[in-house]
Amino acid sequence: MTRLSGSGDDQSSGPGDDSLSVALEIADAVDGLANLWSVAAQGASLRLSPHQLRALRVLESEPGLNLTALAESLDIGPPTASRLCDRLEAAGLLERLLHPHRRREVQIVLTGRGRQVLNEVAARRSQALAAVLAAMGPGERSALSGGLRAFLSAQDQSDKEGDGPRG
Repeated sequence: MTRLSGSGDDQSSGPGDDSLSVALEIADAVDGLANLWSVAAQGASLRLSPHQLRALRVLESEPGLNLTALAESLDIGPPTASRLCDRLEAAGLLERLLHPHRRREVQIVLTGRGRQVLNEVAARRSQALAAVLAAMGPGERSALSGGLRAFLSAQDQSDKEGDGPRG
């Protein structure tokens, strides 16, 4: 778990906690969610690495990217993106097609199987998350939902003001 002191005995003083204490609690929750997300994805019929899943999600949201654009979206080099695409293409999850208007450019698109795998992973993740949420009381779920909305709103405002991290 995420603890500054390393002792694991950090105590919260309640709802008015300072930002750092709340940030540490959220970091622990994010670690748990990331683990839940990863385990759920690995239970799919086709196991993919986080990088492979991310590449498929990028191609789902931006069909027809070329290799350079995909590499930039994933923040990896073109040779690494090319090897990643080779593996995904061999698995039947994406295909490379000639661009209809620029003969020297190749587009990368998901196949039906690629969409199917993404849908399966999304369903497994939703089911795993729903199981955890079901263990919470209605008031806790409502509070969590409201807190997440407030967080996203504050994050959006921070990004608009130029205060947010650049990624």
